[in-house]
Amino acid sequence: MRLELSICALGLLAGCTSHDRTDASRGTVREISVPAEVGSGEPNLSTAEDAIVLSWLEAAPEGGHDLWMARLDASGRWEGRRRVVHGDSLFVNWADFPSVTVGGDGRLWAHWLRRRPGAGLAYDIRLSHSADAGETWSDATTPHDDGTPTEHGFVSVIPEPSGVSLVWLDGRAYAPSVEGGEPAREMSLRARAISSRSSLEDEVLLDDRTCDCCQTDAARTADGLVVVYRNRTEDEVRDIYVTRRTALGWTPGVPVHRDGWVIAGCPVNGPAVDASGNQVAVAWFTGEGNIPRVFVAFSTDGGVTFADPIRVDGGSPAGRLDLRLRADGTALVSWLERTGADGAELRLGRYGPQGQEGEAIVVSSSSTARASGFPRMVAAPWNPDEVLLAWTDVSDPDASQVRLVSVETSQR
Repeated sequence: MRLELSICALGLLAGCTSHDRTDASRGTVREISVPAEVGSGEPNLSTAEDAIVLSWLEAAPEGGHDLWMARLDASGRWEGRRRVVHGDSLFVNWADFPSVTVGGDGRLWAHWLRRRPGAGLAYDIRLSHSADAGETWSDATTPHDDGTPTEHGFVSVIPEPSGVSLVWLDGRAYAPSVEGGEPAREMSLRARAISSRSSLEDEVLLDDRTCDCCQTDAARTADGLVVVYRNRTEDEVRDIYVTRRTALGWTPGVPVHRDGWVIAGCPVNGPAVDASGNQVAVAWFTGEGNIPRVFVAFSTDGGVTFADPIRVDGGSPAGRLDLRLRADGTALVSWLERTGADGAELRLGRYGPQGQEGEAIVVSSSSTARASGFPRMVAAPWNPDEVLLAWTDVSDPDASQVRLVSVETSQR
């Protein structure tokens, strides 16, 4: 048995470029053209009932940057290229990037990051919503109200019936206290729900000591939300933790697996999670013992406990992974695998609770340069066997370009 992948489903051929790459053992790879200009980067993906939403950043001709979005439907047509926000103070970062998400109320919800003037690396989260498919946007709001000139970012946006919930890393403990003395210099993990009426629920502290700059991720199970993140202990162990929002509230964070990775700085490599019912899969990168590895672990009880992890990588991973759980209980995991110098490959493999199912494939050549960012993956709403992957192509360092492919998976 091997994993057979056909890139670009038949329904999307109209949206594909002619730059084909054929491998007799893996099928044909066709890229989907995107409405992003040369110089684009930091792509993100989310799903609607009948479309996928692509967002990305571009340098604006008049200076500053623009956050753009577009919808791709099942026929392969892009529904416009719409600017969400323009600004001279947008915080543009290879690892901490904006998103556009469809909320449970059907509105689009966009988040981006805004630098504080004269405050170094301090930046705030900004959030806006649109009721007309991105034609117009509400006044932006900030989900955190601490007011400190510190870092706030690495946001996960989760649809809710009347809006969204946000989970983010919060640097307010880096600010000097009013009593004086040295600040704690610790990032925390916080959450808050917001409705389309811009009504903010109470902010919740989920963990008061986390890794500084690893992405967070979240998914919905039958029992509530699960959030994964990289923790940081007093002894500088930085393993992946999970916290759950149940009917009784948020649970304390616990390790998905005790890797025991001791590292004195942030590895800038966050986990990924997906769920279906009470099945949960989490993928993550670790460098414990100076051996880089990518793992995936499965849970059948909504993220309360996890089975032993399964190794995913080919021996030299750079991480930067994503994950989607299929209806059959297997997980598709994407990651960057180093190929020497700055070279890398974007790979995709399928894994079940018993291990790897078929051979992983090379989706594209890539780079470990920071500008290549973090490839993102979503499941296609029109085909349960199809996923779409977006990343930044930096093969020309002076002309980065967002790229997108569709991958249809089957077993034979």
